[in-house]
Amino acid sequence: MNSVAQSAPSERYQQGWQMLKTIDGEAGEKVIDSLQSIAPDLARYVIEFPFGDIYTRPGLDLKSREIATLAALTTLGNAQPQLKVHIHAALNVGCTAQEIVEVVMQMAVYAGFPAALNGITAVKQVFAERNIHLTGE
Repeated sequence: MNSVAQSAPSERYQQGWQMLKTIDGEAGEKVIDSLQSIAPDLARYVIEFPFGDIYTRPGLDLKSREIATLAALTTLGNAQPQLKVHIHAALNVGCTAQEIVEVVMQMAVYAGFPAALNGITAVKQVFAERNIHLTGE
């Protein structure tokens, strides 16, 4: 377990940490580690709230949650680092490369072409890191 928790970590924290590792893997751990020297409480909040409280809820599977997250981060248009982490996460939980591209393209309708273009740039960068090539490239 990382160094965020000063005392014995709560069950909420432990569940969140396991979910973060399941979904985001190394990319998520790097985000948390990057917060340690400046905002360790923020790191703990990220682990406990979205990953410990929200991602562990019944009702949606992890793939559906990541599709929703990709859509939300794409529509923001200004969350490239977080979008990249969640593109990795979507791949980790079973989204196909084509599904990810389609989600981002769908956002052109609701968030506009600039947001979708920014999103596709992030997708392209993550796919290059993971050596993913879509058919026809």
